[in-house]
Amino acid sequence: MSNESDDYWSLTDAEREYAALNLNEHEHDREKNISEMRQWILENKDLHTRTDDFYILRFLRGCKFDMKKAKMKFRNYHELRATVPEWFANRDPLLPELQEMFQMGVFLPLRKFDHEGRLVVIIRASVHDPSKHKQSNVFKAGKMILELASRYSKEVSLYGVFAIFDLDAVTLGHALQLPPAVIKRAVHSWQSCYPMRTNSMEFINAPVYVNFVLNVFRKFMTPKMKSRVHVHTRGLKNLHKKISPNILPLEYGGTDGTVKELTEYWKTRVENDREWFIEDEKYKMISTDNNSIKPS
Repeated sequence: MSNESDDYWSLTDAEREYAALNLNEHEHDREKNISEMRQWILENKDLHTRTDDFYILRFLRGCKFDMKKAKMKFRNYHELRATVPEWFANRDPLLPELQEMFQMGVFLPLRKFDHEGRLVVIIRASVHDPSKHKQSNVFKAGKMILELASRYSKEVSLYGVFAIFDLDAVTLGHALQLPPAVIKRAVHSWQSCYPMRTNSMEFINAPVYVNFVLNVFRKFMTPKMKSRVHVHTRGLKNLHKKISPNILPLEYGGTDGTVKELTEYWKTRVENDREWFIEDEKYKMISTDNNSIKPS
């Protein structure tokens, strides 16, 4: 998995063709689009944010180079960071409440991309104890790892994310941590804030009553997002039709290491980036005396 953004221009012929056909990205005007976005950002005094090329390019790719949508998503993302401190403040990975999340492995991107180039992420929705652990810390830890896995990744910016929600042993207590207001905010963050596309959401080991909760999620989803939700009860056969076992951990019928190894890998990665996460908290929407400049 790439750790540097230096090669984001260096697309292979296949990547260049994919970007043109699926993202409306063309080399002759990509630089101009980035410059236009950067100028717009600088004119919006309430946006305290990064302005490097690849950071901006991720939002453009996530919106298929629709400038109006990219500007709106950019604003939404930084507004979310400002208005939801329980997800985006106090992100020192050495804090005890976050150490617990990383040690449990609540959010685990795989170390290899799938056959379509997508980042595959396993979200272990029930490994935490709802009587002891806050759902906000589950979200916070997951978003920290997602940012770490995607912020320098050309592949994620091009091909998006394939999410696997493991609901094994989920309880009523877990469901009660997700009232409609929290679900609405979570869906909003996926659909309208983060600079990446979620291409599929696979719910595995789903209990029979799962649709009662998922129907609340669906209420806030666009028709396109709803079409990407797939629910599986027991067994991994259907999952293996979509994701090759050779990139999955042993516990998911795969051959690429174990959940424990993957958990330790991401815990170490996050801890090594401690200074980045602490510094990154300052990037968000800030209040000004003037009205915000809207996307145009």
